[in-house]
Amino acid sequence: MTQTVRVATLLSLSAATLLASGYRIPEQSLNSVALSAAYVAGANGADASYYNPANMSFMASGAYTEVALTYINLPEVNFDGAVSSMDGNSKEEEFLMPNLHYVSPMVGNWRYGLSITAPAGLSKRWDEAFAKSSSEEFTLTVIEVNPTVSYLVNEQLSLGFGLRGVYTDGVVKSNASNILTRDLEGDSIDFGYNLAISYKPIKDVTLAATYRSKVDLTVEGDAKLNYLGGLGGSPGSYSGDASVTIPLPASLALAAAYTYEKTTVEFVFERTYWSSYKDLDFDYDGTLSNAVLVAKFDSPIAKNWKDSNAYRIGLSHQCTDNLKMMLGFAIDNSPVPSNTLGFELPDSDAKLYSIGFEYAMSQNLKVGLAYLYDDKEDRTVHNNTGGTSVAPSGTFTDSSAHLLTASLKYKF
Repeated sequence: MTQTVRVATLLSLSAATLLASGYRIPEQSLNSVALSAAYVAGANGADASYYNPANMSFMASGAYTEVALTYINLPEVNFDGAVSSMDGNSKEEEFLMPNLHYVSPMVGNWRYGLSITAPAGLSKRWDEAFAKSSSEEFTLTVIEVNPTVSYLVNEQLSLGFGLRGVYTDGVVKSNASNILTRDLEGDSIDFGYNLAISYKPIKDVTLAATYRSKVDLTVEGDAKLNYLGGLGGSPGSYSGDASVTIPLPASLALAAAYTYEKTTVEFVFERTYWSSYKDLDFDYDGTLSNAVLVAKFDSPIAKNWKDSNAYRIGLSHQCTDNLKMMLGFAIDNSPVPSNTLGFELPDSDAKLYSIGFEYAMSQNLKVGLAYLYDDKEDRTVHNNTGGTSVAPSGTFTDSSAHLLTASLKYKF
């Protein structure tokens, strides 16, 4: 349950909410980080199993693997409230996010892949009293196991599909002056699917579309709620089972890649269907008889997110037989309306800038390094609706993220 909340706040990507508006994390390999996730039609390595399984059929013979490790840094976010008592800074966050990709040799017209990624998650923590009262900690871990398959229809057309097994685990805490507190922990395993199609009208052009289904994260766990009195009403507490469901939203990517000699340019339009996230509603198996606990923790929290778009462009150039350089840029729009934005995920529109390289150590072994900077806009909200995850009037500034990925690729 805890994690679910975290997903709602962070998933926005991403170990990564920072990398995509909302709590999704689209960057799950060296190339995707280096190209700001403008990597769908041109996906041509082991990570094609995740970004576009249809492309696996077009790859050269052999088996491909990639192991990557990403360091994520989330600097402090500053909040300047309408009154000074609301002011505060979030804690700086640091994470290590591994991922693994594999593509098998061709078996007739079929090819198989497997990806293990962290497509959403992260953490936001606050120490100042005002923010802490609703969001002392929101931490989420999301791990996806994604087996995929492709089918080569002909030399120009390939289809791909896969199954998504998603594990979530998280923690949610809030503390209002030690008078009103909550401590939630939970996890779940949920399932979805993904589809892909790639078409090569001519040799140097690839057109592609991919779709990832929505996965409802049905988190169940334990909750401890306490009210010591002093805010009206009688003291009370709850310790027992709790559950919550939030969406890992569906997404659609349309992409085109063009290669001229040693240079490839790719454009990606991605739409994420965040409108499925309408509210955050916790259910408790026991009875919350205390009026204050019911009012603060057992009432649905409106989210009313909207579908959002991202526009991505990536450039790859084979400088030498051994060295490939990559650049990326993206505009990522936030799905979070101002009137439901809170401390757990102070999201805003963002611009992404990235660079990376890949170097062939031998015919079969490649190493690489990539860096991405996510620059989120300052955001002012006028939010006086109350609730346990809502930020009143003020301005969030200095929100950003840094990603550094190291990768090892091997072809068998």
